[in-house]
Amino acid sequence: MNRPALTPRQQWDPQLLLKAQGIRVVFFDVDGVLTDGGLYFSGEGEVLKRFHTLDGHGLKMLQKAGITPAVVTGRDSAPLRLRLKQLGIEHARFGTEDKVPAAESILAELGLQWQQAAAMGDDWPDLPVMRRSHFSCAPANAHDEASHVADWVSGKNGGEGAVRQFCDLLLAANGAYAALLSGYGS
Repeated sequence: MNRPALTPRQQWDPQLLLKAQGIRVVFFDVDGVLTDGGLYFSGEGEVLKRFHTLDGHGLKMLQKAGITPAVVTGRDSAPLRLRLKQLGIEHARFGTEDKVPAAESILAELGLQWQQAAAMGDDWPDLPVMRRSHFSCAPANAHDEASHVADWVSGKNGGEGAVRQFCDLLLAANGAYAALLSGYGS
């Protein structure tokens, strides 16, 4: 049976798409953004984290579109490093309280400016990077201050598809969403 070609089902506000154009790097917080924010401990005291596969696929699609996902986080853990390695995310700064210098070092490595950056955060430590970035997003369950600063608030919670929604928006704004989707239509 021949089915019709896949076409994007997502609809975005045209003004939002304009604002999100030209993004080349996206800074993500981890706890509360890439994860649900919960800290789980094993019997041996090891920190465990829960990541959503939808978010992971969105991050891979960003890379296919030439947009670099980067992580700037106040914590460090073996599970996080493993997940980033699995996703091919090469630009990350761990255990940083002041996230701006960490983000600026990634921008310098990539030869980019804040005007080409987007950020997704959920709490006060993320605000400076969100405010400097050209475009910012917060998950649905972010702290009120992060939601207020964000250009767009996802309809999903952190660790439950919010990152994927943000990735989809950035892919659409930068003309890659439909082409990437069509690759899954055969």
